[in-house]
Amino acid sequence: MARLLHLNGPPGVGKSTLARRYTADHPGTLMCDVDMLRTMVGGWQRDEDAAGRIRTSALAMITAYLGTGHDVVLPQLVARSDQLDRFRTAANQATAEYAHLLVADPDVVIRRFRIRAGNQGDEWTAYATEFWDAAGGDGALRNWIARLEEVDPAAMRVPSTDPDETYAALLVALSERS
Repeated sequence: MARLLHLNGPPGVGKSTLARRYTADHPGTLMCDVDMLRTMVGGWQRDEDAAGRIRTSALAMITAYLGTGHDVVLPQLVARSDQLDRFRTAANQATAEYAHLLVADPDVVIRRFRIRAGNQGDEWTAYATEFWDAAGGDGALRNWIARLEEVDPAAMRVPSTDPDETYAALLVALSERS
């Protein structure tokens, strides 16, 4: 049975890094990075509806891909139960399993986010850094982490330590071994 592996957590925790590694180790798995898709919409930085439109498009892509019998890894911050339900529904429509994994250690998140922000490696990182700093910086990130814990208490927890240990913990949570 195909699985939608939703790696949820705040920015900088390593969701995309985990997703890339999982995809590399599992041929045929699609990595659907909604944040990267969003940057493909012309004028996305000034278009408040771009995020919603691209998430809806991503859901259609996820459902279609799961329908082929292959897994999808989704590194995406989702902190509202109605939005989580949209991803669960996409998996159900494709007769696939939905696995919600939460990666959210507050101190690690903030340290990694600040390191990534200092590197400013891509357009999305620059945008996210500006957004979170305007929203209250490290305090806003801590609030979002607490909110994630409340949205889905049943989510599988994956500790965010170093990349190798975090990946090993992800495989254990999914009942796989490296």
